[in-house]
Amino acid sequence: MSASTAIGMVSASLRSLLVSEMRLDPPVDVTVLAPDESGSARRVNLFLYKVTENAFLKNQDQSLRTGPPERVVDAPLSLNLFYLLTPHAPNDAVSGNAAAHQILGEAMRVFHENPVVPGDHLDAGLIDARERLQIATGTLSAEELNGMWTTFSQPFRLSVPYQVSTVQLDRLPEAERPLPKRVRRVEVSGPEAPFVPPVVFGMSPVSGPGGAALTFTGSGLAGRRARVRMGERTVADGLGLTGDTFGVSVPGDLKPGFYEVRVDVSRLFRRTFLFEVAP
Repeated sequence: MSASTAIGMVSASLRSLLVSEMRLDPPVDVTVLAPDESGSARRVNLFLYKVTENAFLKNQDQSLRTGPPERVVDAPLSLNLFYLLTPHAPNDAVSGNAAAHQILGEAMRVFHENPVVPGDHLDAGLIDARERLQIATGTLSAEELNGMWTTFSQPFRLSVPYQVSTVQLDRLPEAERPLPKRVRRVEVSGPEAPFVPPVVFGMSPVSGPGGAALTFTGSGLAGRRARVRMGERTVADGLGLTGDTFGVSVPGDLKPGFYEVRVDVSRLFRRTFLFEVAP
């Protein structure tokens, strides 16, 4: 778990790593300053020049909070930090920047031998962090480096970029929510095996006067409901069926002619018959 102050904790952890592991005699200072801030003459400086969101970890699922097991929280803000490692040492009349080069090489050795910041150098607030702090060299073109130094109105100094990932800033406790309830048991009551769909085989008679009785026969109809339409008129809607036959009456005011009789049984079976209303 990392608080919103974790970015500063990372800088402190990197400084602790360099202070403890660099083997120079005499020792050099390790500072975390901007290029235009003054420090000791013989030192190595870490400058945090860019912070970006880790797009891959942005898609993490909800996670459990430490403590109560029934609370979850959305994915934390995952960041990549970009540092500029710059050595400082007085120039020699003969060897020039050689002393600064020695300091830079020693600092790079420490980062190379510790690609993951060891636990004994982590700031106390990062001990329980989910993600490890990985150190890797970055890439900056000469133009980008020169532009950065120009921004601070400082003469260019040899520097090496590093990327540190991943730093996760946890959400506030207010963002927690209860863990969704789990389905403990799934039941299906009253299965029918095998399933017997309803079927209407026939209709009789196929012709007659208005008001005539129509009889439909089929199978699997008991317990279903029927809907019957003649032309544009509904003659039965939600008719409860108790057996494999049922009947309806032809409207008495239908004019002579042919009419489509559409039968629907519980929306599981549909069929159309033809009935002639005789003069």
